[in-house]
Amino acid sequence: MTRPLSPWPSLGLNLPFTDGSMDGATPRWTDILAMAAAAEQAGCDAIWVSDHVGFGDPEGEWSGAWECWTLLTALAVAVPRVRLGTYVLAMPYRNPAMLAKMAETLDEVSGGRVILGVGAGWNEAEFASYNFPWERKFDRFEEGLRIVVAMLREGRATIDGRLERAASARLEPRGPRPDGLPVMVGAGGPRMLRLTAELADEWNAGMSTPREFIDGCSRLESALREVGRDPSTIRRSVEAMVRPGGEAPADIDAAGSGDAPLTGPPEAIAAGLRRYRELGADHIQVQLRPNRVETVAALRPVIEALARG
Repeated sequence: MTRPLSPWPSLGLNLPFTDGSMDGATPRWTDILAMAAAAEQAGCDAIWVSDHVGFGDPEGEWSGAWECWTLLTALAVAVPRVRLGTYVLAMPYRNPAMLAKMAETLDEVSGGRVILGVGAGWNEAEFASYNFPWERKFDRFEEGLRIVVAMLREGRATIDGRLERAASARLEPRGPRPDGLPVMVGAGGPRMLRLTAELADEWNAGMSTPREFIDGCSRLESALREVGRDPSTIRRSVEAMVRPGGEAPADIDAAGSGDAPLTGPPEAIAAGLRRYRELGADHIQVQLRPNRVETVAALRPVIEALARG
């Protein structure tokens, strides 16, 4: 089945939140707010914050991070129009029933703009340092996801899992979307893709070139067939690295990664982003280089070029 596509993919901006991530500097709240406001002014549809506490060796070299949910809560009030997404929350870091409550409450505060992106987590050093449970994290993710989805869609969850439990956990009061806010899963492996196909509203491919996105979509399609789900009922998103300026890439299907950012003038970058749309992407999370407020303005002519078709 061919999925209907929007005329052009909506764009979101991934905000800097770790030590050194703002073109070598550590972003303060004022910097993060300025980046988010600039993204809204440039025409971005969403802003995204990742979920980490730090990277490296907790007993040696360590690059710390601001906590994402606190940042998004402040941004919900300070930046009133764009959608607000987690890219992505590590399920083992929070009680899943409370996470559903947190998401519903932020959706109320923001007027229905939250996208709850979740994953299993991957950075073992922060799991160990903060005493997050690493063992059986995929089992924990599955049980947690079932609790979150049941609460958001049905208003309550009863799950008696091996690792996560909920006993008629109620989601009351309800926020502005009675059927629940959208749940996005970042997934690449067979088990995670099956859970995405079964339970999620949106799949995220992570940072991928168009060529890599093709492969990810193929694996998603297999998972959708396995669970008997109509492919047109799930949204797809992908992250792309963008460096405005310079020469356009010779091979557009190989551009968009950290090693080979999507570069060039606005029309060339728009063509690269449009390529993701042609392959089925509904939304693209952009990482900018250099990652600073001044660079965000370069997205405006890109978005204008996308709108022109």
